[in-house]
Amino acid sequence: MKKSKGGKIVLSICTVVLFLLLAVMILLPIWAIFVGTFQDGSMLIRYGLNLTIDFSQANFDNFIMLFTDSGDYFIWFLNSVMLTVTQVVLTLLISAFVAYGFAAYEFRFKNFFFICVLLIMSVPFEMIMLPLYVQINDMGLSDNYSAVLLPFLANASTIFFFRQYLLGIPKEIIEAGRIDGATEYGIFFRLIMPIMKPSFAAMAILNGMNSWNNFLWPLLVLRSSNKYTLPIGLNTLITPYGNNYDLLIVGSFFSILPILILFLCFQKYFIEGMTAGAVKG
Repeated sequence: MKKSKGGKIVLSICTVVLFLLLAVMILLPIWAIFVGTFQDGSMLIRYGLNLTIDFSQANFDNFIMLFTDSGDYFIWFLNSVMLTVTQVVLTLLISAFVAYGFAAYEFRFKNFFFICVLLIMSVPFEMIMLPLYVQINDMGLSDNYSAVLLPFLANASTIFFFRQYLLGIPKEIIEAGRIDGATEYGIFFRLIMPIMKPSFAAMAILNGMNSWNNFLWPLLVLRSSNKYTLPIGLNTLITPYGNNYDLLIVGSFFSILPILILFLCFQKYFIEGMTAGAVKG
C-alpha cells in the first residue's frame, strides 16, 4: 500500500516536472520576442534574440514608433481582427448546423456524407490550394475578403468535433422540444446551443488561432496592401533591400496578445470542451 502511494507521488512529481519543462519551452520564444522589443534593429541583426535585457541599452523607441510611425500596421491589425471574428462566428454557426444534422437526424446517405467529411480532414490544404485559387479567380472574388472566408466556413474538423459532442446529448431533449411545439430552429437555438457552450469555446479558440495565423491563403488571394492581414503585412517588412526589424519585432509581439488573451479568458471552457468532445460518441 505504501509502495503504491509512493509510486503515485513519484508519478505526480514527474508529471509536474514534465509540464513545467513544456511551459518553459513554450514561454521562452515569447520572452525572447518581448526582450527584443527593447532593442534596436541593428542590435537584433548583429546579436540576434537573447533572453536577458541589457538595461544600459534598452529603450522604448520601438513602442513609440509602433504607435506613431508604423505605417499600415494598425490597418493590418484591424483587418485580421475583422476577418478572424467573422470567420470564427460563421464557421461555428455553419459547422454546428451540419454537425447537428449528422447527430440528430436520420437521412439517406448520412454515413456516406460523414465519410466525406472525414476524407476532407485527411487532405492537406496544399493539395487543393491551386484548384481552389483557380475557382476563386473564375468567380471574380480575388482581392476580396470573401475569398479568404468562403473556403473555410464549413470546417471539417469543427464539424467532426461538434458531431462527437452532440452524440452525448440525450435525444429526449429534442423530442421534448418538439412535444412543446418548438420548431427545429427553436430546438437548436434554445435547447442545443446552450448545452454546446464548452464545445463552442474550444472550437472558437482553435479556429481563431488558425484564422489569425493564416498566411498562405490570404497571401494568394489578397493583392491590395490596405487589405493585407497582419501576417502578410509583417512579412512585407522583410525585403532584399532592407529589413525593418524595429517594427517587425514589436509588431510580432503585439500580434501574439489577442490569441493569448482569448485563450486565458476561455481556457476553462476550452479544457472542458476538448475533454467532453474526446470521450463522447
